[in-house]
Amino acid sequence: MADNLTTATPWLQISSRLAIPLTEIEMTAMRAQGAGGQNVNKVSSAIHLRFAVASSSLPEGCKQRLLASGDQRLTRDGVLVIKAQQYRTQEQNRQDALARLQAILLQASQVPVTRIATRPTLASKRRRLVDKQRRADIKTGRKAPRHDG
Repeated sequence: MADNLTTATPWLQISSRLAIPLTEIEMTAMRAQGAGGQNVNKVSSAIHLRFAVASSSLPEGCKQRLLASGDQRLTRDGVLVIKAQQYRTQEQNRQDALARLQAILLQASQVPVTRIATRPTLASKRRRLVDKQRRADIKTGRKAPRHDG
């Protein structure tokens, strides 16, 4: 899995049928935040990855699912932003950012299976019985009153 994420290849393989060119992905190095001592303060090892979803070569359905997902990493302009700073080296963070982008795009590329109703739900059974009882009450109210006597 790691060999398809190297920057030497011009494509990021998402699935067996989907790949995007690395030219669509913008990566910049920056200083990481948080604990880490002197290394964090002087080395730009964090990677800031930006992927413009709307202008990408992804299939239209995949773009729509990704933009509608409500992911907090998506900006209003439809740019997916991933910040990778978990590792000490820039290359490991680059691999991590690409792997995370790959996972997000793989999830968006899968068409959700629509549920086929196979049996009535409990709520629909209750609604049917309530409607049936209401109809029975209406019909009972139409009958002439019984005179016992």
